[in-house]
Amino acid sequence: MYRFLLSRQWVILTLLGLVLIPTMIKLGFWQLHRHEDRVARNEEVAASLAAPTVPVTELTGKGREPADDDKFRTVTARGTFDTAHEVVVRHRTGPDRDTIGYFVVTPLVLKDGSAILVNRGWIRADRDLTAFPKVPAPPQGRVGVVGRLMPDETTEASGIKDTKGLPDRQVMMINSHKQAEEAGRPLLSGFIQMVKTSPKPAGKQPEVLPEPDHSGIGPHMAYAVQWWLFTAAVPVGWVILVRREAAERRGSSDVVAEAA
Repeated sequence: MYRFLLSRQWVILTLLGLVLIPTMIKLGFWQLHRHEDRVARNEEVAASLAAPTVPVTELTGKGREPADDDKFRTVTARGTFDTAHEVVVRHRTGPDRDTIGYFVVTPLVLKDGSAILVNRGWIRADRDLTAFPKVPAPPQGRVGVVGRLMPDETTEASGIKDTKGLPDRQVMMINSHKQAEEAGRPLLSGFIQMVKTSPKPAGKQPEVLPEPDHSGIGPHMAYAVQWWLFTAAVPVGWVILVRREAAERRGSSDVVAEAA
């Protein structure tokens, strides 16, 4: 009765099902691992944000990279903003995660003459992308900065291409090693993503970037469950089709027998 399973059509269908089952199981575990990675990242970010605030020089230095665990750690620094070596970072989205503009990055010169790059926030892009945009001035004189410590941006880590031949004082990434030559002074590794300054600046300022999300887990677990449900549906669907085919063939045989 089930000899039809040896037909070319059914052999192909069965082999397809045998290929789909392990593939969808693997895709489910891939999504599960992405979910686990997201949860682990959330825990790391939450731990960094909750850690005690320390001076930035305790976590980074000239030629000393910030530790991975110190990313997003709240740090303080005190110095003078060097607007002469200020740059803007192209093609960055604002706090609304939709509008394209620039990050404003200004070196903060410390007491010992070294400096740390400070991402002061986001500004909207002008129509003329070839000219340096109008940037609100930071507070003058000695300034206290509070912000989140970030590692240098690289193409390998971010996927951002370091485009050459950009207009003057425009860059694609925040990287202390590359900007040290332009700044004309030693730079501490990494940069500060500014939260506030003391004293507060007058007038309109770049929009401060929000705290990184460390609560959302994304849809990865739901996708994992979906892939595993699809996996279970393959053998169930195969059995249903086989039984339906067998019933149809049995009915055809009965009709032929009655006609005879």
